[in-house]
Amino acid sequence: MTALAAADRPLHDLAARLLDVAERGLPRMLLADGTGFVFTRATAADRPSADGGWPLEQRGFSVRYAAITALGARFLPLDRQRAVLGGHTAEEFTGLLVERLPGVRNLGDAALIAWAAAETRHPKLSDALDRVAVLDPPGRPQYTVEAAWVLSALAAARPQLDVEQRLAAARDRLLAARIGGGPLFPHATGPGLNPWYRAHIGCFADQTYPLQALARTHASGDDPAALAAADACATRICALQGDGGQWWWHYDARRGTLVEGYPVYSVHQHAMAPTALLDLAEAGGTDFGEPVRRGLRWMTEVPELAAAGAAEPMILDELGVTWRKVYRGDPKKAVRAARGIGTRLVPGLRLGPLDAVFRPTAVDRECRPYEFGWMLHAWLGTLTGTATGADADAGANESADEGEGAER
Repeated sequence: MTALAAADRPLHDLAARLLDVAERGLPRMLLADGTGFVFTRATAADRPSADGGWPLEQRGFSVRYAAITALGARFLPLDRQRAVLGGHTAEEFTGLLVERLPGVRNLGDAALIAWAAAETRHPKLSDALDRVAVLDPPGRPQYTVEAAWVLSALAAARPQLDVEQRLAAARDRLLAARIGGGPLFPHATGPGLNPWYRAHIGCFADQTYPLQALARTHASGDDPAALAAADACATRICALQGDGGQWWWHYDARRGTLVEGYPVYSVHQHAMAPTALLDLAEAGGTDFGEPVRRGLRWMTEVPELAAAGAAEPMILDELGVTWRKVYRGDPKKAVRAARGIGTRLVPGLRLGPLDAVFRPTAVDRECRPYEFGWMLHAWLGTLTGTATGADADAGANESADEGEGAER
C-alpha cells in the first residue's frame, strides 16, 4: 500500500527527509562498542549554544530500543544496516541481542528480541521464544504493550516454527483484555498491575501495538476476528485524532473516549501510528491513509507551538534528531493525574479549565533510538517484504534518486 503517493509530494519529501534524519542520528546513539544503543540522546543545557545549536549527550542504555532498531534497520541495504548498527547487519546485531537473552528479565525486551530473531530468520529463534515463555507464564496478567509484542513475535515465527498453541493463547489474551468488548485496550491485560484509579486508562501505545499485532496475526494465518478487532481499534483512535493531526495520549478504554491528549509524541506522528495503520491496511483492513498523512504533517506544522508564537522546529536535520514531544509542562503531570482520577469517578469528565492554565507549549528536547527504528519500519517495511541483505541491496539504487523509500 502506498501511503504517500508521488502526487502528495510535500509529505512524500517529508517522509524521505525523516528517514535521512534517522540514518544520520542512529550512529550517534550507538554504545561505544557498537553492540547496542543508548536510552536517549538529550540536551545538556536549557538553551541553545551561542551558534544556535543544541549540545547533546548520550544517557543510559536500552536492550529494548536496540531490538526495535534492528526491526527497522533490517529493511535497509546491507551497507546502510552496518552504518547504523555499528558495523553489523540486522541479523548479526539481532544475534548479539539473542546472546543476551539469558540475562533479560523483562518480557517486552525478550519479546522484541524474539520478534527481530523471527524477522531476520536467526537460527536461535527457538531459544529466543523459549526465553519469552519463561517470562510469560500462563494466566499471569501482563502490560498490554508487552503482550502485543509477544503476539507479533509469534506471528512472525509462524513460517519457521510450530507456535500455534502459544499464538492462540496470546491472541485470546489481547482480545479478552478489552473492557466490555469495547474497541480500545487498557494498560494491562488483567488486574493487579495498575492502581484502581487508572485501570480504565490506556495510552496510545496500548492501542497501536495490539492493533498491529492482531493485523499481523490475521496476515500470517487468516483470522477475521483478530482483523476486526484491529480495525475497530484503529477506527476509534482515528475518529479521536486531533484537528491538527495529533495522536492523543490517554483514552478511557471503557467508553472509547479521550481522557488527556498531551503530550503529543513525535514518534506517534511519524512512526508508531503509520507502522500500525499501514500494517492493518496491508493485512486487508481499512485504509487509514488520510489520518496517517495528517499525523505526519504535524511534524512540520505544530499548532501548539504556532499558537504560542514559538517557531522552534521539531526536526533538526544536522543533529540527527526529532524532538521527543510537545507537552504541558505541568508539575508532576498534574493534568494527566486529575483527568485520570476524574474520569474513573465520572466517565467523560474533562476538567476544561486545566487546558487554560496548563497550555501545551513546552518541548522535550531529547530523542530515543526506538523512534527511528519504528520510523524505518513504518516507511520502508511491508508485511511480506522481510528479506534483508542482497534483496534490499538489489532495489536500493533504483529508488535512491526519487526518494521512493518514503513509499510503502
